Amino acid sequence: MVNDGIESTTTRDDSFGAFYADRFAALSRLAFLLTGSSEAADEIAQEACEQVFRRWDDIDYPRAYARSAVISGSRSWGRRRTVRESAPSERARFAELDGDAIAVRVALADLPERQREVLVLRYYADLKVDDIAVEVGARPGTVKSLIHRGLARLQEELA
Repeated sequence: MVNDGIESTTTRDDSFGAFYADRFAALSRLAFLLTGSSEAADEIAQEACEQVFRRWDDIDYPRAYARSAVISGSRSWGRRRTVRESAPSERARFAELDGDAIAVRVALADLPERQREVLVLRYYADLKVDDIAVEVGARPGTVKSLIHRGLARLQEELA
């Protein structure tokens, strides 16, 4: 029987479709926590998924690859963004949260980028210090220090 590529393409599309359905919302939330912008978060998550799709047959760990793409996309977005004000849609999104969640989100947004990254990766993405070090391109000791300083700053802000 001659394989015309249709069956393998369908299987590939189906497997990626399942990945996308399962992971897009989590990737978007990760991007939101890193950027503070729901508009940017959805765009960053979409771009990450496009990168995964293009390399679907070549990557062994699509979840890790997508997470790295979100982190990278969030950093790029942060470098391009000149005005750090929340759009009206962001304020509306915060209105749905309770007071404690708003306070944490505001305090998190005020942290330096690297502290925010490591805290989000540690406590939202539930990564271990060594894995965070790989993701952010730092030594484990640096990650521990960033976590410690970030938590201290959050505690100070929320006290």
